[in-house]
Amino acid sequence: MSTGSGAASAPAPDGHDDPPTPDAPRQTKTSMFASLRVRNYRLFFLGQVVSNIGTWMQRIAQDWLVLSLTGSSAAVGITTALQFLPMLLFGLYGGVLVDRLRKRPTLLVTQSSMAVTALFLAVLTLTGHVQVWHVYVAAFAMGLATVVDNPARQSFVAELVGRDQLQNAVSLNSANFQSARLVGPAVAGLMITGVGTGWAFLANGLSFVAPLSCLLLMRARELHAVQRAPRGKGQLREGLHYVAGRPELIWTIVLVGFIGTFGFNFPVFLSAFADDVFDAGAGAYSLFNTLMAVGSVTGALLAARRGTARLRVLIAAALAFGALEMVASAAPELWLFALLMVPIGVFSMTVNVTANTSIQMSTDPAMRGRVMALYMMVFLGGSPVGAPIVGWVTDTYGARAGFAAGGAVAATAAVVIGLVLARVGNLRLSLGWHRGHPQVRFVPRERREELAPAA
Repeated sequence: MSTGSGAASAPAPDGHDDPPTPDAPRQTKTSMFASLRVRNYRLFFLGQVVSNIGTWMQRIAQDWLVLSLTGSSAAVGITTALQFLPMLLFGLYGGVLVDRLRKRPTLLVTQSSMAVTALFLAVLTLTGHVQVWHVYVAAFAMGLATVVDNPARQSFVAELVGRDQLQNAVSLNSANFQSARLVGPAVAGLMITGVGTGWAFLANGLSFVAPLSCLLLMRARELHAVQRAPRGKGQLREGLHYVAGRPELIWTIVLVGFIGTFGFNFPVFLSAFADDVFDAGAGAYSLFNTLMAVGSVTGALLAARRGTARLRVLIAAALAFGALEMVASAAPELWLFALLMVPIGVFSMTVNVTANTSIQMSTDPAMRGRVMALYMMVFLGGSPVGAPIVGWVTDTYGARAGFAAGGAVAATAAVVIGLVLARVGNLRLSLGWHRGHPQVRFVPRERREELAPAA
């Protein structure tokens, strides 16, 4: 556990609160939209609403453009891989850079570069000069900007709202992104069929005006001061050692890595169920994604009501997520499978928000960029690694086996890491009865030994 300013309110592995400190959040529940009372965060949120819709529009348009240029699904996969490759290669270095820089000016640069890339692709497409290699370059350029933009945005939230409302703000950010997932693809579909993909790229490029304007309108004096890391050698190694020495960080990242790599490959799972299992086509695939997005928004809003992030919530949500995937894999009817997408979305977002918040609250501010870069590298980089494995299992043994295997890995990882964290937190399993019902929970070893009868 860190001894710096980032450790005072770190969530304890056993779910029992540490003694409160002046900087620690004292409440367990809060208003669902509490963070929006903060002017700077409200501006940030509004800017992201517009930008996220544009981002989802570009994702759909980009894949459709590549498919129309090449007729190859493999080419679409290459585009996706190029967009994630920079995070895998340079993600940790981006975190080092973010820890040294002021977050708001950094975001102005990264968001501007993304806008220029989208506008460049729009011009090429609208003038009829676009080629597939242009899209590859644009995808890689977007990925390079994300290397710095992602950890900067994640860690900037703490400067906007402070520690007390961090979970609420992170949850609202997730709800924002998932809500855009409902709107962006629908708008992109209408725009692509109506006027062409180039206009979708143009809309995304112009959407960056909103976050850039909101960043400029923020009041610097109202930002929460955060210590920046000085320039020096060995900072990347220092960040890795920092994470390795803190069980609440390393095991949370490991859990997210397993779930992100094997459980979050929904394009593989859902397309296979829509096409091979239920023979229902693209309409069913769209329905599955929409219902999962509804669940994700619900999960994010529910998480916004919790004032603290507990690792026991993370473990329970991960276990429920894996179990629901296994249940859904055996669903005999399309309507039942579709309905299960809602709770799967709820628990997937609970895992995402709780892990993100607990890591930020457990990390010293001067290390936050590096730690969040590692988290995002594992979280975002897991799918490109796991997708070929999950795809092979799905092709070889069927969609039901692939989905069940992904859920089994997630559930097993939750159980194993939960037991590891319990051992680290000096806990034991307690079996008993409460109001006539069986109760299974972890209690401190000292308490268990006090309850044990004397020999």
